Amino acid sequence: MKRFLDLADLERDAVLDLIGLAQRLEHKPEPQALAGKILGLVFFNPSLRTLSSFQAGMARLGGSSFVITPGQGTWQLETRLGAVMDADRAEHVREGIPVLASYCDALGIRAFADGKDLEADLAETQFNEFTRLVQKPLINLESAVNHPCQALADWKTMDELHVPQRGKFVLSWVKHPRALPLAVPAATLHMAAMRGMEVVVHRPDGYALPDAIMDKARRAAAASGGSVRETEDRDDAMKGATVLYAKEWGSTRHYGDAAADAQLRAKLGHWMVEESWFAKADADCKVMHCLPVRRNVAIADHVLDGPRSVVLREAYNRMPAQMAVLHRLLLA
Repeated sequence: MKRFLDLADLERDAVLDLIGLAQRLEHKPEPQALAGKILGLVFFNPSLRTLSSFQAGMARLGGSSFVITPGQGTWQLETRLGAVMDADRAEHVREGIPVLASYCDALGIRAFADGKDLEADLAETQFNEFTRLVQKPLINLESAVNHPCQALADWKTMDELHVPQRGKFVLSWVKHPRALPLAVPAATLHMAAMRGMEVVVHRPDGYALPDAIMDKARRAAAASGGSVRETEDRDDAMKGATVLYAKEWGSTRHYGDAAADAQLRAKLGHWMVEESWFAKADADCKVMHCLPVRRNVAIADHVLDGPRSVVLREAYNRMPAQMAVLHRLLLA
């Protein structure tokens, strides 16, 4: 494995191999496996779990890491091609990224969606430019419409909780004060479809996921024996559910129009996960969320702090899952 950019780049068996390796490294550490190796991490956007879990994972494997947050102790980096650089951005990514890659053995980059042009974001315009600048092993720490590290950890979490491969997985839109990117819902949807689950996207009118994202998931489901559909009907979505994955995202009908999105979501306060949502679900239905989560906006306290919630286990699993990725990238 030379790069970790998208679960779709891997065969299903390769994903299972990574999960198996993550489980082994979790219980039988290899504290010198990556001794002398250096991981570079570039964060154009904020992070808590991704940043800390990669640093901790690299250290547990005996390696080291450095973190660059452009504009915080470094020059601001210009990302636009053809830009006239006469403002505050002193260095272009076309020089900055290759320089950083030259200092390390693997590089991870986080760059969220621009959130203005849906087609450009779906095409991963910016992240694809980064991939052309890096010849070293490269890791997608979250791009416009993908978050493979989160998806891998979520798959591991369901496996260790013995969630059935053919179980019903509900990806549900939940309330947030503002529009959020499509990366996690897109990656989560694809992951569950690739796992072979009965996947239902539960969302209000105006928040349908783009056709490109749905079609990609349907192809994964067809290959794995799963299925993918969407509905606005909560009873239909939750009937027999084994997992409820709560996630916020912006209106695709009003993509890039914050005012129209805000007007639409103002009427959707009832899209907060409460125990009443589980009346028709499997008795042991789990609640997942990538974090951070807005308490009593997206998910009620009594659900987050209750027995259904596995959000902390998900967050922990970021570290061993990413250790497996680093192990495969740097010891192949």
